[in-house]
Amino acid sequence: MKFVDEALIDVAAGNGGAGCVSFRREKFIPFGGPDGGDGGRGGSVWAIADRNINTLIDYRYARRHEAKNGEQGRGSDQFGAASPDIELRMPVGTIVSDAETGELLIELLEHGQRALLVKGGDGGFGNLHFKTSTNRSPRQKTPGWPGEAKKLKLELRVLADVGLLGMPNAGKSTLIAAISNARPKIADYPFTTLHPNLGVVRVGPERSFVVADIPGLIEGASEGAGLGHQFLRHLQRTRLLLHIVDAAPFDEAVDPVAQARAIVAELKKYDPQLHAKPRWLVFNKLDMVPAEERERRVRDWVRRLRFKGPVFSISALAREGLQPLIEAIYKQVALEQREAPLPDPRFDAPRPADG
Repeated sequence: MKFVDEALIDVAAGNGGAGCVSFRREKFIPFGGPDGGDGGRGGSVWAIADRNINTLIDYRYARRHEAKNGEQGRGSDQFGAASPDIELRMPVGTIVSDAETGELLIELLEHGQRALLVKGGDGGFGNLHFKTSTNRSPRQKTPGWPGEAKKLKLELRVLADVGLLGMPNAGKSTLIAAISNARPKIADYPFTTLHPNLGVVRVGPERSFVVADIPGLIEGASEGAGLGHQFLRHLQRTRLLLHIVDAAPFDEAVDPVAQARAIVAELKKYDPQLHAKPRWLVFNKLDMVPAEERERRVRDWVRRLRFKGPVFSISALAREGLQPLIEAIYKQVALEQREAPLPDPRFDAPRPADG
């Protein structure tokens, strides 16, 4: 299935049905009085978070979603039927905003969360509604209220605890395949990853975390070069970033330190808040470096980068050094969950857009 993480849709709620002017007409009852019913309510449009959906592709092609109008009122005290609501199922992690104003409307952060997109119009009043002791034959009625209509922008940001970033061919897909059940495409050429991949890492009974792998970044990504800039938004909800550095690039003239600095610079240009997230260095492909030189090279790279955070040396392909990395990640994620939990997914009021 094609991965689609952005879509524009038009949603329109149904109009309320008009009220009815009617009088009871039966034999031997000359003054039956008003019996015109109210109109029915128009259908509303709701968004529902569904963890079984992982892409917005359905809304790339079906862009118009319109609820039906409520029925008109009728005589004999008959009220018009309300129109059924429409439910639009979206992936967990979807952000809904007004396409014209940019206002953030809804964040779907939990499976089953239900949020109103546009409200259906109320039905109009029939003349039965206007009957009083002094106005026994009212001929007033009101039309139904119009339903709301909006043009919405849908943006998917996957929910993951840990995000992988790095240059193309740094071994991110190999790593997520080694530590989880995810099976991304892996090949010996750059840009094999074309869309985000999610993997659940099982640390032990009831102990796990979710890892997100995005396409590799290159220098100039913040200006649109390559593919990775299109998916950096998927790292904005993560608690920890793993910066994967290729310790044995194909081209011996390539400097891993220069590549690491380029990634950090692009991250800062794209979003300073994303750049400020906790970030660990992970030197991959150490099995391709002579054993007697590994420690010296890693120490030299860390010194040149002036990096102060945790550093790990692994080989995702050979499954070396993965268990200490997994244990450390779980401890960090659990600590972040206790100290800085994600926002309450129960959406009660519109939130201001992110700065």
